[in-house]
Amino acid sequence: MSNAHLSRRISLLQASAINMIDMVGIGPFVVMSFVVEKMHEEYSFLYAWIAGAVLSFIDGMVWSELGATFPLAGGSYNFLKEGFGEKWGMPVSFLFVWQTMIQAPLVIASAAIGFAQYFNYLVPLSGLESKIVSGAVVVLIVFLLYRKIEAIGKISVMLWIGVFVIMGWIIIGAFMHGNVTMPLQHLNDNIELNSGFAAALGFACVKTVYSYLGYYNVCHLGGEIVNPEKNIPRSMFISIAVICFLYLMMNISVASVLPLHTIAGSSFVVSEYINVIAGPTAAMIATAIILWVAFASVFSATLGYSRIPYAAAKDGAFFAVFAKLHPTKNFPYISLLILGGVAFIFSLLFRLGDVITAILAMRILIQFVGQAIGLLLLHKRKGRNFFKWKMPLFPLPVLLAIAMWLFIFRSTEIHMMLIAGIIILAGIIAYFIKAYYQKEFPFKDQALMKEVENFPKNES
Repeated sequence: MSNAHLSRRISLLQASAINMIDMVGIGPFVVMSFVVEKMHEEYSFLYAWIAGAVLSFIDGMVWSELGATFPLAGGSYNFLKEGFGEKWGMPVSFLFVWQTMIQAPLVIASAAIGFAQYFNYLVPLSGLESKIVSGAVVVLIVFLLYRKIEAIGKISVMLWIGVFVIMGWIIIGAFMHGNVTMPLQHLNDNIELNSGFAAALGFACVKTVYSYLGYYNVCHLGGEIVNPEKNIPRSMFISIAVICFLYLMMNISVASVLPLHTIAGSSFVVSEYINVIAGPTAAMIATAIILWVAFASVFSATLGYSRIPYAAAKDGAFFAVFAKLHPTKNFPYISLLILGGVAFIFSLLFRLGDVITAILAMRILIQFVGQAIGLLLLHKRKGRNFFKWKMPLFPLPVLLAIAMWLFIFRSTEIHMMLIAGIIILAGIIAYFIKAYYQKEFPFKDQALMKEVENFPKNES
């Protein structure tokens, strides 16, 4: 029998780096155009980035209570299982792993597709060539992750440096160029607080929230974090605060230099921005750094998601093959290879905008709303003192998080909402088939009752 097990080797610095490179990734560089377009080319588009930060901070409290209390590999799988209890925790956590096998590769593919999009600025590519580049990124990521976790922590810090280099360049460049406060001066121009503005803000937030996703990535690596009760919450709030500041400053900087109609119509807006303030050679260098950051995002996302099927399989709730750890490097290599393979296929098939919307539509109901409800149920059963980290003003942050996530879900396209519903329905059917043959809830109790009824009665 193998003695392989996960080791707690990831420090607070490394955990924060893993979160931040997953959060930044290619997201802010490719969705800026979408956001400006959805907000009708007004400077109020900045509110969509603020709203994304507020949601991340509030939802981060939910993740902090759960992550600090259950610091295990798999994150949301454990949270849903514990939150919904012994019976309902099984089907709900199964549904999460079920949708993870689809949406996790979509997240990985979105970063790879964004990488290929910006690569076009350096080397113009045909459609087929762009697909080859995005697929190659996924393959290389899987190769780099096929090693021990302490080596991965060091790689994450190195990739994290690229995030601050490009963000710092964008922000400092705007101050040197002048007029950096102009977007803030016109922030509220032409704003009418009506249903039209709310709808536009909702559509824009779908894209900005995607760019903040990843603040919780450390929870998926809970079994590998040093001093998890403190470092899991700290790493999340550090990540959200730093990235919120960088996102706002980046958007203000770009909008202070480029006209909004130029931003809305650009496929590589940051490269064009650097070209204006520093020239074509600098723009090429900046694009290379953006590609570095996009690559780092795929790296971090793939790392975190590979632990989810592993955790479920180890718990007996998913296919047993996913529970295998590499015999010498101690990481879930089957999970990594399968998720990477599916992500490779997705990177060849889909467009970036559709992938981003699909990611949110599929995750909101089961993962974000589901585990917030699970936290409320867990509080009711266990009491507040059960938790290793306690959120202020409970339960208000949980209720706000649920309301905001439902608003974002309503703002995704109708066909994406339908796809999310179909995937959940398919998962429910798959669970009941599995439960029936393995005599699990709700068939477990029935099987026991039948055994009792058939047991020979004592006639004495």
